[in-house]
Amino acid sequence: MMLNQARMRTPLVLFFPLIGALLLRGDAPSPGRTLTTLQRLEESHLAAVSQARAKFAKDRHLPQQSGVYTDYRAVLHVHAEDAEHTKGTRAEVLAGAKEAGVNVVMFTDHRGPKPETWSGLRDGVLFIPGSEDDHLLRYPKAGADLRFLSHLEETPEAKSAGFDGMEIYNRHTDSKDEKAFDQYFRAAMKNPDQWAKLAALEARYPTEIFGAQNDYWPTIFAMWDKELASHPFTGIAANDAHKNQTYNGVTFDPYEISFRDVSTHVLARELTDPAIRESLRAGRAYVSHDWLCDPTGFSFNAGNNYGVYDMGDHVPLLKNTRLVVRLPLAAEIRIIHNGAIVKKIIGAVAEFTPPEPGAYRMEAWLSVDGEERPWIYSNAIMLEAAAPIKFPSGELSSSVEVRKNISYIPDDLDKHKLDVYVPKGKSKFPILIFFHGGSWKSGDRSNYPALANRFAKAGIGVVVPSYRLMPAAASPAQTDDALAAVEWTIKNIEQFGGNPQRIYVSGHSAGGHLAAYAGLNRKFWPNLKGVLPLSGVYDVSKIAGFKDDANASPMTHIQPGAPPFLITYCQNDYPGLPDQARKFYGALQAAGIPSELVYVPNENHISEIVDVYKDDDLTANSILKFIGQHP
Repeated sequence: MMLNQARMRTPLVLFFPLIGALLLRGDAPSPGRTLTTLQRLEESHLAAVSQARAKFAKDRHLPQQSGVYTDYRAVLHVHAEDAEHTKGTRAEVLAGAKEAGVNVVMFTDHRGPKPETWSGLRDGVLFIPGSEDDHLLRYPKAGADLRFLSHLEETPEAKSAGFDGMEIYNRHTDSKDEKAFDQYFRAAMKNPDQWAKLAALEARYPTEIFGAQNDYWPTIFAMWDKELASHPFTGIAANDAHKNQTYNGVTFDPYEISFRDVSTHVLARELTDPAIRESLRAGRAYVSHDWLCDPTGFSFNAGNNYGVYDMGDHVPLLKNTRLVVRLPLAAEIRIIHNGAIVKKIIGAVAEFTPPEPGAYRMEAWLSVDGEERPWIYSNAIMLEAAAPIKFPSGELSSSVEVRKNISYIPDDLDKHKLDVYVPKGKSKFPILIFFHGGSWKSGDRSNYPALANRFAKAGIGVVVPSYRLMPAAASPAQTDDALAAVEWTIKNIEQFGGNPQRIYVSGHSAGGHLAAYAGLNRKFWPNLKGVLPLSGVYDVSKIAGFKDDANASPMTHIQPGAPPFLITYCQNDYPGLPDQARKFYGALQAAGIPSELVYVPNENHISEIVDVYKDDDLTANSILKFIGQHP
């Protein structure tokens, strides 16, 4: 308590250490650091760092973005309008955030949050009020406070119970053990010539001077790795911004410089208070010294046959699970497990096949002026022993009956047959045509009795066709078969009790592509009431087997007058599918076609369709609701 109060009352808190020894003062220096802070402040080194930053900015590229989330730049541990500790105002915070490209500001009033602290969106920046209380950052919310351990350089024995994460970097931590710089700064203030030189350097290299003290504290990362070994624990950066370092007309810590120095990038689906909180709690975030280079485009994922997973996700460890790092700029990439580096490579992309479960995180380091400087710290991906997928029973409800192996093309080829599931004792019921997935290379109608049963017992007839598969049957065999199956259904379903004027076409993955393709065929529109592709593919121009057949992409067939669409994608979908879903939805909207886009959380590409049989399944209930709304 006394140390914390002393820290808050130190007037030159950005540059001067506490009186007394810090508990972690003996920590080892950054790996790869060769210069002292005073050497870094020499003009030749400041110029070299400035040149390196300019080169990074020129060389960086934006990797293709195809995930579920948007990267929002957040600053946490921010102070304003605190007479005892802070000279900055909230208006200056907003101006600094906009100048630095910050999307989220998370205030931490001492003993707050104060009633007047900003909350919500202001001029495009989201403000979240919070409090700093004795090594605790707290962002209150009824029944769901967000809590982070703070200033662990002072309280290394702090207990993690009840906390969502910890600061893995705090700007003040780097300033408190700088005795030499303390003396240099005090001497400069007393010497007009020396102060004039420092002021000139500040004017020319404000970002480089602020970043000169940036360091890496192995002990704090060891604490974090220890936590991650037993449970998820989100790592964040603390700007600890006050804007209280103005002397002789020179401001050394304006908000825009502090915000640019380090930030916590939050991967969230939207810029709202609940979405940001949920992602921070889950660990969908990374810390970056943005002043070195804009990290936008960075990703750290795990991928396997089930789907793609982000930081903070719990991932089933299958034999083909791979960790993949993508950077907008080549750097030294370190993949870390249980505190040990298990992969090190220089480049913009790295892949690693993890041999065992556990928390895996990564760091990216840049070579700057002869030193290795930390750039990006990811949060962890939690790999877990894979439980087998529980496939549903194929047993049908007593209210459902099936007719199997009906030819929709009269050639007796098994892949030209379909199964029809109908609700017993009903007539004039709507019909859902469902095309299976399998990358157009595998799959069969026989795998979907549980799905058909789910909708048939709800009073909807279900037609499940097979279709010819690649590579034995080249494109356009698959789309030709899909069109033939829809045409057969319209002409023949009435004899099974179905209503040929209430046809809905659906499919999953490759089947979603076929459903969208058939649903955009004008000749079916009088009979189609809706099209429901699930995690589908809408642009196949770059997919092997379709490269010479641009006509196969549903995206090229969008035209006004098409029936309504329901499009889904899931949290851990296959690469590119969320992006395809959003673009296809946007194109439908632009053409005036009624359409809905449904995001399915907590599902991967496989479980999304396997779980449709469950009564509380979001995908199944979205389909039922859509059919009810479009009779």
